[in-house]
Amino acid sequence: MADDSRAQGLAWFLAGLGVGALVGILYAPKSGRETREDIAQGAREGSDYLRAKGREAAVRVGDLVDRGKDQVGDYVDRGREVFDRGRAQWEEFVERGKSLVGDQSSRIGAAVDAGREAYKSATADGAE
Repeated sequence: MADDSRAQGLAWFLAGLGVGALVGILYAPKSGRETREDIAQGAREGSDYLRAKGREAAVRVGDLVDRGKDQVGDYVDRGREVFDRGRAQWEEFVERGKSLVGDQSSRIGAAVDAGREAYKSATADGAE
């Protein structure tokens, strides 16, 4: 029984589809050839439109890539400047440290020499 109602439903669907196609053909404003030409023309126009939009998108992407490259170049240049400034400051600190160590070693050397001399003179006076 369920198969019978399905078969009837399918039959009515196919009948409606046929009637709809027949009415569409009878009341079509243009002939089949004109309709096919309109469809082909619409497809060509759509294809041309998509090509034009694709070219525009490619140009926009190219512009964005160029701007991105410029920005990256700017950031790299800024980074180099900061790095060079940091390196110069580091070298200055190292030189100051070397100078400070040199001065302190000179003072320590002078103090050691003064201590030796004082020891020699103290032992020489005590030996006499």
